[in-house]
Amino acid sequence: MARQSPHRRNAEEPEAVGHDHDPVAEETVSPDPDGPDRPAGEVGADRSADGTAAADRGLWDEARIHPVELALPTGVGLTLRAYRPSTEVTPTEVADREDEDPFAAKTRADAPEDDDEEVVILDEEYAALLRDEGDEDEASRSRQRGSGAAEEGDGAGADDEGDADDEEPEAEEVPVFLSHRGRLLLFKSPESLVAFVRSGAPHDLAQLDTWTQVAERVQPADVVAAEEDSYELDLVVENLRGGHDTWDLDLLIHAGEGARDLAYGLRLTPVLTALSPGSPLDELDDALRAAAAGGFAGFRGRRRLRRIGAQQASLGWRTIIGKISAAVDWRD
Repeated sequence: MARQSPHRRNAEEPEAVGHDHDPVAEETVSPDPDGPDRPAGEVGADRSADGTAAADRGLWDEARIHPVELALPTGVGLTLRAYRPSTEVTPTEVADREDEDPFAAKTRADAPEDDDEEVVILDEEYAALLRDEGDEDEASRSRQRGSGAAEEGDGAGADDEGDADDEEPEAEEVPVFLSHRGRLLLFKSPESLVAFVRSGAPHDLAQLDTWTQVAERVQPADVVAAEEDSYELDLVVENLRGGHDTWDLDLLIHAGEGARDLAYGLRLTPVLTALSPGSPLDELDDALRAAAAGGFAGFRGRRRLRRIGAQQASLGWRTIIGKISAAVDWRD
């Protein structure tokens, strides 16, 4: 899912003051920042109020990859995310990730090991009887297989027609992060993220067809997350603990969207389960959205929120944030 962000322009370019024309000012200042009077080397570049280069939103829109800012209890970091059809991307590899359910591991450890195969010695007469019964059973099974094959042959044409009518389900767009082996790569500064991107180190976004242009063009000033790509997961638990009257609906709804993306992109099964349809946290999300909608639906949504325990909700979200934090690989 491409994120459309407006290409930011600076509306505060200095203007010439006074009646006398300054030839230097005429050469360096143009009403159109991308116009023909712009000095060489600055064509197409955005400038912030302090004169430094602003983020190149065009790069992200063309590549369909965008910066993401994630605030966790352990710190605030930057990463990248893209949306692509599930048929076009390979999920991150999680074989080396040590996040197995400790209860399942304990059950396997306590299970008794299989003993060596037992050898049973039969007398010759009983062994011969078993062989005769086995031969008869095999002959009976052969006859049944022959009869079944004939019936399958009669219905083969109908099955082929049925298969032709079946349509493959459409591929859904799924999130792919700057991750490696099931761990999210998170950077505390744009400079460190750009250095990693240019290093050629392996990661999951390298499989995208637009990744090369990002690696060639990205600058630290470009790594600025848009508001819709910033997630404050560090505030969720504390906000829920404050009680229903203090719940920040937009904060909690947006955090749920980010957590679902991270759970899918990093293959965090416990988080996907906790946020799955029909789960308590999914019902909380539905009530939050209804309350945020306003009107009569909002009134009913707020009534539903009153029936949801603040303590249970905060504990559930604390577990989710803990699972996500455990899957982060800080690179600074």
